[in-house]
Order: sequence, then structure tokens, then C-alpha cells
Amino acid sequence: MKVVFHGANASTFYPGFAELLDDQHDLILLDDALTDPADQQAYENADVIIGIKFNGDMPKPAKLKLYQVPGAGYDGIATAELSEDTHLCNCFGHEIAIAEYAMAALLSRHVPLADADQRLRKGDWKYWAGGPSGVRTELGDTTIGILGYGHIGKEIARRAKGFGMTVHAANRSEINDPAVVDQCYALRDFGKMLPHVDVVVNTLPLATGTVGLIDAGAFAHMQAHAVFMNVGRGGVVDEDALYTALKNNQIAHAFIDTWYIYPNAPTAVTQPSKHPFSDLANITMTPHMSGWTHGTIERRKKAMANNINLIAQGQVPINLIAK
Repeated sequence: MKVVFHGANASTFYPGFAELLDDQHDLILLDDALTDPADQQAYENADVIIGIKFNGDMPKPAKLKLYQVPGAGYDGIATAELSEDTHLCNCFGHEIAIAEYAMAALLSRHVPLADADQRLRKGDWKYWAGGPSGVRTELGDTTIGILGYGHIGKEIARRAKGFGMTVHAANRSEINDPAVVDQCYALRDFGKMLPHVDVVVNTLPLATGTVGLIDAGAFAHMQAHAVFMNVGRGGVVDEDALYTALKNNQIAHAFIDTWYIYPNAPTAVTQPSKHPFSDLANITMTPHMSGWTHGTIERRKKAMANNINLIAQGQVPINLIAK
């Protein structure tokens, strides 16, 4: 089969991919633009495409068996443009990395390593045990509320429980994890959870019913000392409401990893929002990095190669997305 890796994101998974396949296939790297006629022809002749963007303005693959998204989010795929005979699949593998990011961010609020280091270099012993000035708080004394209890939500919850945190979670389907989750809510009732937690973490994807779900009303229900984190899709959180809540100190801090505006080229200098979040002191901004590790890449490569092996054998791939 002809397997096309379309774009910079997909090309990350190319090295070593052939070794994971049961059969020999023609692996083709194409850039994002698809302006070259030869690239367009290769795209149109693909049996499998690995990519993050597909719409009606792009070349039409005539015999495409599998469109494989190399990640969880598939909002860049115009599903209606895919043939009925084409399987659409995503993959995960990023939940471990994101959970580590989440815990590192939350721990930074309680264990001021960088500040202690900088102070001691100047001879300042503020955090010295036994003194009254540097007594710290502990993460285990806090309650976390997780929106979405899928791959990411479950991994964050397990680590939070390991640190002794009380865990609340809101999800569309029923949560049955009593060893980890102390209090469950239906997703439609997530607002009832917000006044009872110190940390709110969004892990929800962008889908029908989640766009702008966390709005001004949601921030109004959070405690003034609350910390908010978004490692789900940016659009789940209302952009104006988030900025206003931080600017007006409705909440204490935010860790935001997923955004509203993304670069249109790898080297482009791009602010991630129409609002000047960078002017605010009560936010930590990261460039959609929480799930991007060597481990994530390897786990996704194995999942995608497995799907290609299944397609080659005439079987149904895993992680099918309804079109």
C-alpha cells in the first residue's frame, strides 16, 4: 500500500515506522502545502494517509482505505469529505505525558524549587526548615476537579490520588472508579462540582456540546483561590471568559497549554489569543506541549502501525471515529 505522511506533524512519526509494519509498504513524506503536482498525485493515490488536516479544498484520494490522525483531536478533519469506504481513526498515547505535565504544574504551586534556588544563590535562606517565613503548603491537602474522565482524566486522577488529593470528576458517561474518584458528577452538572474543588482541570475534546462549555458562569462558580488548567482543547474554554476571570482575579492562577490561535508556519511568531494573556502575572502559558514526549511518539507510532497492519489484513482498525 501507499502510506502518505502528510505535513510536519505526521513526519515526526516517520523515522522507524517501516520496522513496525508486518509487510513492506511504500511510505511517502509530503509537506503541508501540497502545491507540487507530484505531491498532489501521490496524495490522490494514497491507500493510507496520516495527517491532521483534510477538507474539500484538498486533492481527493480515490482509493483511500484509512485516514489516520496521529493524535486524539480530529477537529481538523472534515469528516463529510471522506468516502464512506474510508476508515477514520485517531490514537492516544499522550495521557501519561499530560498527567506528568499536570502534576508538575500543580506541584510548582507548593514546592518553590526555582525561587528557593535563586534566593539561596544570594544567601537568602527563606525556606530553611524551622523558620516561620518559608512554610509551604502541600498538594495532598487540596481537592482536584477533573472535567472528562477519558484517557487523560483517568491518568491525572490516579496521580492526584497518589499525592493524597481528594478527586472529583465530571463526565458524560458514568464513572465507576471508587478507588480513585471520591465524588462523581454528570458532565451537565459540572457547575455543581466547581465550588467544592481547589483545582479545576479540563481534559475535554472539542466536540458538539463542549464548545465554550467553560464560560463566565463556570468561572463565577470557582473559588477565589482556585487554580484552573486546560490540557483539553482550547475552544472548550470561552476565550473572553478566561481572560476576564484572570484579569479580574476571580481565580488565583491558570495553567493553559491549549489555545485559540496557532502558528501557520513552524517558525512563525504568534500570540496564542486575541487577548494579551502574556501581560497577566497569574497565568502560566505553555505552547501545547503537555503531551509531546518521546514516549508519546513511540506509543502512537505503534498504534498507527497496528492499524495499517489490520487494514492490510482486511480487518477493522481500532479507535474508529464515526463520520
